[in-house]
Order: sequence, then structure tokens, then C-alpha cells
Amino acid sequence: MTIRLPDARSALRTYEPRREPAAFAAGGAPLVSRTVFSAAHVVADPFADTTPDGPAAVDWDTTLAFRRHLWSHGLGVAEAMDTAQRGMGLDWAGAAELIRRSAAEAKAVGGRIACGVGTDQLTGADADLAAVRRAYEEQLEMVEDTGAQAILMASRALAACAKGPEEYAEVYGHLLRQASAPVVLHWLGPMFDPALTGYWGSEDLDAATETFVAVIADHPDKVDGIKVSLLDARREVELRRRLPKGVRCYTGDDFNYPELIAGDDHGFSHALLGIFDPLGPLAAEAVRTLDTGDAKGFHALLDPTVELSRHLFQAPTRFYKTGVVFLAWLAGHQDHFAMVGGLQSARSLPHLARAYELADGLGLFPDPALAEARMKELLTVYGVTQ
Repeated sequence: MTIRLPDARSALRTYEPRREPAAFAAGGAPLVSRTVFSAAHVVADPFADTTPDGPAAVDWDTTLAFRRHLWSHGLGVAEAMDTAQRGMGLDWAGAAELIRRSAAEAKAVGGRIACGVGTDQLTGADADLAAVRRAYEEQLEMVEDTGAQAILMASRALAACAKGPEEYAEVYGHLLRQASAPVVLHWLGPMFDPALTGYWGSEDLDAATETFVAVIADHPDKVDGIKVSLLDARREVELRRRLPKGVRCYTGDDFNYPELIAGDDHGFSHALLGIFDPLGPLAAEAVRTLDTGDAKGFHALLDPTVELSRHLFQAPTRFYKTGVVFLAWLAGHQDHFAMVGGLQSARSLPHLARAYELADGLGLFPDPALAEARMKELLTVYGVTQ
């Protein structure tokens, strides 16, 4: 059997899908040498009568089932992050409910969870520093009350109102002093969210890095780690070498994660990655291989996935969520390809077809025949007959 797929030149080509999936069984030994979080997507309720700018309607049962899938492979879940369409379809009310439900589920199954703390209840353009602090405090208190670890996310409101690096240091210092347990600081680059351009008080990344490092150095006992999403491997390596002892670097580089997780003679990065949503079982198997000291085997498993990741995260990078949810549908983790905010329309058919081809080649689909059938259904909707 073959399938006709469109390419970027609007031509159709023939592809022969694989017949057998790769074998990545759930369970196995806990991950030891690296702490690994998958930032997880949310599953929309496809039958809800919603609009793109209205509140998100979430299929809670299927959303939580996907988190159990990740936990079953030994991964932690990074909840209510940008992969969950935070600020791109999921508002604070929806994120708060997601955090409460996922944290309760994590307790029930013994899964590790960390949750995003932001300021997205501020929807106006005139918030000041006091309002930003209050918004952060509200979310931090809620996340800590659930028992989850907090991830201090970058704030659009802070980026809009802060007048310089000193005000970033003031806000983050205030929050870190209040935190009851060490948090993860998240630096999300403008390729993921253009509203975060100039974060840490400067568009010069070297200057911004100095502010970021100074905040960490002033509160090392309150920072479990940093999550860096700048898609710049060199900068991440330089930054992690400057971290105080005991502060981890969680790579958020969906372009260069194998080399960053493997590390060098001076250290390595842990992981908090959106690409580990579709790669969950394979990623866990790769880290277990690394746990045995088999770096070559680790790279043999994970290096071939980079082409798929770079495809999903290609510019405009913030729309990578569409490819992540698309692959979850093809893999059978949900029964539809609908997204909150209608974001399923954010990538072209050729883009999705290439994502299917790359994922199929990696053996990511537990049921290749189901993935093929669903891909053909989507192609039919677009007028591509088989």
C-alpha cells in the first residue's frame, strides 16, 4: 500500500508507509542520569460550540490520559506551558483548571509534574509592575497549593511594562523570596512568542544573559534550574557553565537537544521539551540507554529525530503545537485533529504531510495502519484522492 502526499511545490508524490512500529514499551527502569520533562499538549473538545477567541473547551479525560501515557514511560510532565497553548487558545482560567486536574492525577499515579506560573490573567495593555507581581503571586500560590513544582514563565505583561533590567531583577527577586520551594526559571525566546522580545531588559542576548545570571546568583537556593528556549546551543552551553552549583540547566532547544542532553566534559543539560510530547517513548528509551553509559546508543536513537523536530519547530516556531497535536491524532492518543482556538489551521497540508512521513519513518506510530488511514482522511478533506 502507498499514499500520495503533497510536497512544498504543490506536487503529489508517492510514499510507502512502514508496516511495523518501533518497540518502546511502557515501564522500565526509572530515568537516572537526566531529569526529563515533556511539555504536554491539551486535547480540545471537538463537539463544543466555541469560537477562536472564546474560552477553550478541553476534553479532560483524553488530556489526562495523555499525561498518564507520558508518566508510564518515566517522563515528567511540564504542565500548562506554551505546548499546552498557554496564551494561544488556553487562558488563565483554563490553565488553572488544567493544573489542578493534572496535579491531582500526578499524585494518584506517582508522576512527576511541574507547572507554569505566569501573568496571563492580565489581559489589558496597561499593567504595571505591581499588577505583574500580584498576578505572578496568585499563580505561584495556586501551583504550590497543588503540590506541583513551579516554573516561573516569561511574562508578556512584564515585557511590556518593565523599563530595564533592574525591574526584571526586582520582580523575579520578589517572587523567588516568596517561593516555598526551588523553582524553574523559564527564558522563552521571541521565536516562540514575539511579545517576549527584549526579555530581561535588552534585545542584546549577551546583556540579557547577564541579568538572568545575576538573578540566579542572588537566589541560588530558590532556583532548581533554568529552562532555556533560545534555539542556540552555544549560548546554552556557555550559560549552563556559569550556573551556581546545584542549579540545573533544562534544555528547551528543540533543534539541538541530543548534543545538549549528552553533554561534554564540563557538564550536560537535563530536558524540558515540547518535542518530547510526540517523542515520549523514544526519548525515554534513549535516556535509559544513556543511563547505562552508552552514549553512542543514545545518539543512535535520538539523533534521527532532529529532522522531525526542526520541521515541526520551523518558523513561525510558535505554531509547532499544530504539528504536535497532529501527530498525537495520528498516533491514536485522541480521536480528532481539532485544537483549542482553531489552531489546527496554523500549518499547511504539505507541512503536515512531511511531519507524517518523518514520524512514520521513525516508527513513532503504535499502529502504522491507523496513522495511514487518518492521514488519508485528512488528504481527502483537502481534495487529494488516493
